[in-house]
Amino acid sequence: MITMIAFYVFAVILLASAALVVSARNPVHSVLFLILAFFNAAGLFLLNGAEFLAMILVIVYVGAVAVLFLFVVMMLDVNFVELREGVQRYAPIGAMVGLVLFIELLLVFGTWHFAPTMSTLRAAPMIAKVQNTAALGDVLYTHNVLLFQLAGLVLLVAMIGAIVLTLRDRSISRRQVIARQVARSAALSLEMVPMALNAATPPASFRRPLPEPVAPDMSATHHGAVHHDEGH
Repeated sequence: MITMIAFYVFAVILLASAALVVSARNPVHSVLFLILAFFNAAGLFLLNGAEFLAMILVIVYVGAVAVLFLFVVMMLDVNFVELREGVQRYAPIGAMVGLVLFIELLLVFGTWHFAPTMSTLRAAPMIAKVQNTAALGDVLYTHNVLLFQLAGLVLLVAMIGAIVLTLRDRSISRRQVIARQVARSAALSLEMVPMALNAATPPASFRRPLPEPVAPDMSATHHGAVHHDEGH
């Protein structure tokens, strides 16, 4: 009885928060309702014995994806009044797409038939003496390990491609030269300041690190000689 009540509570809050995600006018409120929907979906997973999926939903989606959405929405200066100006123009297209999806859902649920053993599986969704995490690990890393590795490779290629496409090299950026840092001696890094006993040293006496010696500009000297000859 308690499980059924918890299921209906989680389900009702999940449906309400999902509807508010797309209907809220403030995008920050939409992201907060999305986080609420994730938490309630995690509760439904726990009721069905899928504790691994529940933890992944909370840790990955709430802790990373949804928070990233929230930061992006709060930092971007988006003119939402300008965005809403084209709603009426694209409303017929959106209504047609929604109608097609609704018809597809009716076709799917109209031809859906429950298996004869569905009642027993619903009563005992977990294999005896095998936890949900262990069962998922057996499916992913034993029976479908090649597909799992291929999916990881595709995600790695997509990540590298996104970094390459968005990387912009700037000439003003300062680069780290490891060889130059290793070759730096103590004489170039430290300055010995003579101090009397119990005497304070002003902060201006400390320079860390010391400025590197600058080579004389030979081009300026050469130009000066040229101008001097031209004057004569």
